[in-house]
Parts: sequence; C-alpha cells; structure tokens
Amino acid sequence: MKPAPFAYRRPGTLAEAVSALAGEPDAKVLAGGQSLVPLLSMRLASPAMLVDINGIPDLDAIVVNDAGDAVEGDDGGVRVGALARHAAVLASPEVRRVQPLVPMALQHVAHATIRNRGTTVGSIVHADAAAEMPVVLALLGGSVEVEGPGGRRTIPAEELFLGPLQSSVAHDEIAVSAYVPGLAAGAGVAFDEIARRHGDYALVGAAALVEGDRVRVGYLSVGDVPTVVDLSGVADDELGEAALAHLDPPDDIHATAAYRAQLVRVLTTRVVRSARDMAEGL
Repeated sequence: MKPAPFAYRRPGTLAEAVSALAGEPDAKVLAGGQSLVPLLSMRLASPAMLVDINGIPDLDAIVVNDAGDAVEGDDGGVRVGALARHAAVLASPEVRRVQPLVPMALQHVAHATIRNRGTTVGSIVHADAAAEMPVVLALLGGSVEVEGPGGRRTIPAEELFLGPLQSSVAHDEIAVSAYVPGLAAGAGVAFDEIARRHGDYALVGAAALVEGDRVRVGYLSVGDVPTVVDLSGVADDELGEAALAHLDPPDDIHATAAYRAQLVRVLTTRVVRSARDMAEGL
C-alpha cells in the first residue's frame, strides 16, 4: 500500500515548525520516520500534513555531563536532541560512561539500518510499550522537553506515557530533547530481552537499576505502557513472582500469556543479578 495524500512542510526553525503544527490539528512530526512511515504506508495513520523537522539546526546534539557539572540545569546525565540518531547515541563513549543503560538498550533496537536513521527521542514519544527506550526513560526517571505555542515545558517520564502509542505531548508540541540522569556511584544497571528473531520487537524485555538496597525493574511488551516495579527487599528466588504480581502479560499471536510470564521470571532474575554484579564491581 501507499500512504494517503498529505501536505508536506519542512520548516527551517523550531518556531516555524510549531506554527505549522498549530495551524493543522491533524499534522504529524517527521524526524527519523522509522515508526511513522510504516504506519503511513499501511494507512494505519493518515495525517493531513507532515512537518519534517530535519531542516532545523541544532536538534541533533548529544550533551553528556557528570554530576556537579551543570548543563542547562541538569545535575549530571545525558540529554539527547530530537534529531540525534540511535546509532550516534549508541556510539558515544561519553553516554556509555555516564549512563550505560542507554547503550545497553539501544543495541537491541531493530537493525543497524534502522538505528542509522531512527531517532531516540522519536522512539520515546512514539510511546510503544514494546520499544526499548521508553522503558529506559521510565526506569531512570528521565524527562522529555517539548516546545509548543505556549513555550517550552518539561514532561517527567511518569506523566508521559498515557496508553498504547499515546503520550502527553500535545498535537501542537514538538519534543526537542530527552534527558536521563547519570548512573550514581556504586549503582548498577542491566538490560536484556527475548525476541523471536534478531531485530524483532521483544516478546518481553527487562531493565534493572540497583542502587544500594533499592531494586527497580522496568518491563517492555507486558502491558499498554512501560511498567516499572519496585522489587526492593525481595529474595532472589522470589523476584519473578513478585514482579508478576504487578504485571499482566498479554496473550497474542506472538506468545501466550503463560510464556511471557515465564520470560518475566527468567529475565527479572537475570537483569537484577547482572545489575548487582555491576554495582559490586564484578
């Protein structure tokens, strides 16, 4: 199939892009296009206009700073611009040093060709609960900065994901960057997922963050939105069952609910163990 007809705008400034969106309630933002274009081709999305932001300068920045080195009000962490490609973020040694969970997850995103064009911020605001980067943002307590007719605002991760492919970014707002805090000293992170084939969406994925006695695990492909579960104080042999008490794995053509539940058990134990090993310097 081919996309339904649509108007096309390629503004040269952020203000022009916001104005174009405000003037057409049925417009969509085009950045990397790796999620949007397939939806257009299958006519699962039929916007009246595409606003291509690739002509706007300075939206591809990757800013990394250590705790105490204040950059734009961030207290240590990684800020990724709206046009920064997955591949660029994945290749950054500074990102890996300050927040290693980001590249741990990005290496599981689709294939190299998709990562070369797809944008990390676009993946986040697409709000697909089967994608890797939304759960990373949720687990780390990150945020997204958006620009709209009323100016710029920051949306914390806990307020961003509303439902399947639904975020709290308004139709006339553009996500300009995403921010995640850096990894605290003595903390550990880990990521793993199970897919039918390399590059497919995960049947289940899990990301762990261990900070002292605090243990939190985020899950993808087990609900309508990325889900984070606090497993602090849970015995190692009970981690999976404790997580399932907060999850409702779906039953679909890709896997049964029972199989996904078993993957939750296995991956929870695995990522918590790996995150603890990192925290202990093993």
